[in-house]
Amino acid sequence: MAIDDLLDEHEQGERVRGWLRDNGAGLIGGVALGLALIWGWQWWQQQREHQRMQAGVQYQAAIDTLKAGNLAKAQPQVAALPEGTYRTLAAMALAKAQLAAGKRDDAIATLRAAKAKDPGMAAIISQRLARLLIDAGKAKDALAMLPADSRDPETLQVRGDAYSALGQQLQAQAAYAQALTGLEVGSPQRNVVELKLSEVGGMPAKPEARS
Repeated sequence: MAIDDLLDEHEQGERVRGWLRDNGAGLIGGVALGLALIWGWQWWQQQREHQRMQAGVQYQAAIDTLKAGNLAKAQPQVAALPEGTYRTLAAMALAKAQLAAGKRDDAIATLRAAKAKDPGMAAIISQRLARLLIDAGKAKDALAMLPADSRDPETLQVRGDAYSALGQQLQAQAAYAQALTGLEVGSPQRNVVELKLSEVGGMPAKPEARS
């Protein structure tokens, strides 16, 4: 190996050692930060999994209490659940049990307090609450909470029920007719809506013949 090559290698080594002296602390700090981030992410994931498991246990306990018919004990159990799917499902189960026990006002209060991030679940809660409000003679409140621009057949049917309860037959006819456009011919739900439409003076449209 030539002396020039040795000098080049020595110079390169000195540069590397100099760079490490200047940047070693930052390099070590970066590695430490990276390890801390990885550990923090793993810890957060473990915490979330633990919380999900704990919520599942609490949810099942509330459901078991409801099955035993102990509404007084189940209500605080449901309220103690963390916000999320388990709490929403438990609230719906509680409202159903309250209604079965003849406690309609309690069921209304439970559904009013229920929150759902999932649009489908939120729609079900709104529909059930609206039906209870109609049954309680509060059809106007039911209409106010149902989305006016909804194309969901079930929501439209409930809107029709509310209008019918208020004696607004034309509006009820329009809601039922619109609900029918989203229902399969011959389905049980369609038959129910057609009957309701007839009761408010409407005429169900005949399904178009398919060639």
